[in-house]
Amino acid sequence: MSKFPNRSGSALLVIDVQNNVVDDAWHRDEIVRNINSAVAKARAGNTEVIWIQHSSKDLPIESEGWEIVPELRPLESEPILRKLYRSSFEDTELEPLLDKLGVDHLYITGAQTNNCVRHTSHAALERGYDITLIKDAHTTSDVKWHNFDIHAPEIIDDLNLSFLDYHLPGRKADTVTTAEAVL
Repeated sequence: MSKFPNRSGSALLVIDVQNNVVDDAWHRDEIVRNINSAVAKARAGNTEVIWIQHSSKDLPIESEGWEIVPELRPLESEPILRKLYRSSFEDTELEPLLDKLGVDHLYITGAQTNNCVRHTSHAALERGYDITLIKDAHTTSDVKWHNFDIHAPEIIDDLNLSFLDYHLPGRKADTVTTAEAVL
């Protein structure tokens, strides 16, 4: 149902599951295991797996903190895209890559839920992609902002609820668990 009638492929995005990004993330080990399961399903189903790595002043390229967590291992044949912004589409080769691969549907996993996962998901919908947020395969850390303490489970639940059975003209978003995902 996406806005790409000549495409019918799917891809799994693994966003920013890097050492320093998830070091204090909510249920880190469980979420990483779920992401690993989603990656295995994607590979078994011939669904493209695309890895995203964020960099910034506090997360310099090639540093140990910038590296993808050791539990996850991209294959040499799987693209790894570097980004500087919260959206994986902004100033990257993601959109041309998806076009080349014939992808119209994105399965989304990763970190941080309230930043790069959220912004990438919205950017995908706005560009015309169908998305499926794998609701037990993304995580974040607690946030302290001014006088507010926002706990990671609330942030995760908020994003999951916002994509539950959500439609825009010509495209849709939904959520599934890792076990329910058909990749």
